[in-house]
Amino acid sequence: MIDKRLLRLSGTKKVLLMLAGLTILQAFMILFQGKYLAQAIVNSWRLKALAWLYLPMLFFFMALLGRHLLNWLKSHLLDRYASKASAELRQQLLAKLFRLGPSLVAKQGTGNMVTMALDGIDEVENYLSLILNKILNMMIIPWILLVYIFTLDVRSGWLLLVVVPIVILFMIILGFAARDKADKQYAGYQQLANHFVDALRGLATLKLLGISDKYADNVYQVSESYRKQTMSVLRIAVLSTFALDFFTTLSIAVVAVFLGLALLNGQMVLFPALATLILAPEFFMPLRDFSSDYHATLNGKNAMQAVFTILALPQPEQRQLLTAAPTWTADSSLDFTGVNVSYPGSNEADLADISFSVHGYHKIGVIGESGSGKSTLINTLGGFLQPQQGEIKVNGQVVPHLSQAQWQQNFVYLPQKPYLFHATIADNIAFYQPDATTAAIEQAAVQAGLSTWIATLPAGLATMIGEGARGVSGGQGQRIALARAFLDPQRRILLLDEPTAHLDIETEAALKETMMPLFADRLVFFATHRLHWMQQMDYVFVIQQGRLVEQGTPAQLQAQNGAYVSLMTQMRGETL
Repeated sequence: MIDKRLLRLSGTKKVLLMLAGLTILQAFMILFQGKYLAQAIVNSWRLKALAWLYLPMLFFFMALLGRHLLNWLKSHLLDRYASKASAELRQQLLAKLFRLGPSLVAKQGTGNMVTMALDGIDEVENYLSLILNKILNMMIIPWILLVYIFTLDVRSGWLLLVVVPIVILFMIILGFAARDKADKQYAGYQQLANHFVDALRGLATLKLLGISDKYADNVYQVSESYRKQTMSVLRIAVLSTFALDFFTTLSIAVVAVFLGLALLNGQMVLFPALATLILAPEFFMPLRDFSSDYHATLNGKNAMQAVFTILALPQPEQRQLLTAAPTWTADSSLDFTGVNVSYPGSNEADLADISFSVHGYHKIGVIGESGSGKSTLINTLGGFLQPQQGEIKVNGQVVPHLSQAQWQQNFVYLPQKPYLFHATIADNIAFYQPDATTAAIEQAAVQAGLSTWIATLPAGLATMIGEGARGVSGGQGQRIALARAFLDPQRRILLLDEPTAHLDIETEAALKETMMPLFADRLVFFATHRLHWMQQMDYVFVIQQGRLVEQGTPAQLQAQNGAYVSLMTQMRGETL
């Protein structure tokens, strides 16, 4: 019913204890409502003076006010808790994504991760604000009322007690059916999110290739499937609500019949019969509330389980071992010896027996065919993947992996498509330096070649970009990523994973002029299939099928007439 991992969130146990206490008080307020309302009606039925009605009606209204006041306190407490817990979950999720890196995003899907971190956490917040209160109401209120009903009429108490397991059993059966349908719906939601984000990001390419209409039909089919899954969940929800209302109404009617017969036969006086009849609907109310909100919060529960699944993934440990490289300098060194790397769940090494030694500031090109392992090497250098075998040394210090906090504070990572947050241009540039001054941000924008474009924007650096805001071209997005690097000169390592792969030749040529000054006095690893970049590299790694088959300066590799020359010839479309 409740994921036990929910109890790991800070403050959950404290909130549950406070809610339990408030719910017990609320149960007595409901009991007093029924008791004093019945007392007032009985006094009125017996034609007593108005003075006999004032006191029970006063107590009734006080109980009613106390009930709603306690309900408000519970809602206020849950809103604060849900907001804090969901923010904590979002922070943990983003920290986990950062530590696991782009390999996890590539596996799970960008749309899925974005949806989980934004809409998914909002669904979790709604789930937390509803489900804890409903469960405690169901666990506490009916049983306190049932004890009082037994003191009024034992037969009615037994009747309600017998009906409850039947109702709960029916709720469980329909709940399992609704959960299965909701699981499929959430999977469809994730698929739709991935398709939608991929379609938006590749819309220009799809139009250029003339297949945007075909892909639109694909998105339609996915969205239609999601619509059908949603309607299937709604049918189960409506059916369960109808069934629960039917059984509870029938049970209350049966109780009313027996109470009426007892009154007619003189076996019971009016007050206990009337109090029992008033409290009977209140006895079933927590069950009905839980049933209706259970379906409304299934998406939140699925989203929370998905977040917990991501948080449970193994992550690098011993991240504070590196102490030998506070900053990368001309005297620094990085050594790989026999390093093997595999993606999680893979049975084969994606990188095998990788060995190299790098000293000081160099521009290193990493080339190879698609799928050869270029991105895997960049991800390993960034600490996003951890080796299973081999030895890594930084300035002579052996570390198990490069997911070291000190190492990651030294590099800037530029992927094929830098992520732009829903924020201003200035905030996006200041990603690595959130406390940077406006003057420093403006200077970084100038160095990245953004000043001409920014000058055309009415709001300038304050222009909102990212999800749902102003569109940014591929070249502009890469320049914003470059501005991040220019803004933080202390980061002396650049990891570039085909940053110009999706740019046209003219845009790439203009971007190249901006990038070259950034490479000065830095260690650069540049994975690309654009061969003209090799002319600006000091050293080249040639990767084939996960192996570093050649390494050396471009001139040395050209003279060897081996894999480098063969790959260059193949990529140029020449024939030997």
